[in-house]
Amino acid sequence: MNTSTYKSNLSIKSWAEDDRPREKFQLKGKASLSDAELIAILLGSGNRNQTAVDLAKDILAQAHNNLHELGKFSLNELMQFKGVGEAKAICIAAALELGRRRNAQSVHERVKITSSKDAFLLVSADLIDKPYEEFYMLLLNRSNKVISKEFISRGGITGTVVDPRLVLQTALQKHATSIILFHNHPSGNLKPSENDIQITKKLKEAANLFDISILDHIIVADSSYYSFAEKGIL
Repeated sequence: MNTSTYKSNLSIKSWAEDDRPREKFQLKGKASLSDAELIAILLGSGNRNQTAVDLAKDILAQAHNNLHELGKFSLNELMQFKGVGEAKAICIAAALELGRRRNAQSVHERVKITSSKDAFLLVSADLIDKPYEEFYMLLLNRSNKVISKEFISRGGITGTVVDPRLVLQTALQKHATSIILFHNHPSGNLKPSENDIQITKKLKEAANLFDISILDHIIVADSSYYSFAEKGIL
């Protein structure tokens, strides 16, 4: 008999104590657990043929063992796995959302922008898991300190509409002296489209009329970014 198959069919309660995710968490600390073991704790149980850990491994495998990819799964996609009902799917999605928010809050402490990477880290958590395009901007004062982060628009998979009047109206109301633009590419392709280039040019020309600078336009795709300023095309 294949021992690995035999172990998979056993309940977690029959495992050695330090192999059980919850007990391992208590005995060795949270850092000792694999991603699959942490997800297994969220699941609580597996199905007739799998332990919670084996089920968690299958879920991760479908996400290419990447938590960013897993964060993109809808509730319906999670519920396609045998043993994952609505409650378990919501539990996994909620845990991933908490992780995203924790990352966003810790990055928000960096109130002064000194590079494109600083700006990317400040906004990336809002964009990396989105299945559709969204457009944001950071409004800065004369010291390049962030006044606010503003949502501008949401579109489809291939694009979103940006109204320059809305962008500048918001910037003027907040007394911003400079702007950093952001949007995501759900396709994962970082290359700016012709529309990306044209809207950047249009916004820059309009902002100049009010003595407001467009410092950068950053495209986010997964955990990477493309900076117009770094590429010298702004």
